[in-house]
Amino acid sequence: MAYDAKTAERVRRILSGRADVVERKLMGGLCFMVKGSMCCSVSGKGGLLVRVDPEGQPLVLREPHVTAMELGARTMKGFVRVAPEGYRADGALRKWVTRGVDAAAARSTKPARSKGNRRRSRAP
Repeated sequence: MAYDAKTAERVRRILSGRADVVERKLMGGLCFMVKGSMCCSVSGKGGLLVRVDPEGQPLVLREPHVTAMELGARTMKGFVRVAPEGYRADGALRKWVTRGVDAAAARSTKPARSKGNRRRSRAP
């Protein structure tokens, strides 16, 4: 699926002052990563995928044009999907991108697990 290039450019402008932003094509769209964590993703007809505080997600889901992010039969905790009507205005898009940046920055970073450090159970 192709992503919405106009919305992607708007998100780039909002994030342009940050040095820690990386773009990646993932999850059927263009993801914007901040400090190694996805903050938001622009897709085609799916709208904007935004990382949110998992604890505050129930409140966010009450806002207009917001639905839970579903992947197959699973509802993803810490992510919401915002319909295009919810970010048409520049201020609204800035609000959602800022929420995503804040949620991504708040994530605790876990050290990468080396394959050689896995514990194996030994049969007696």
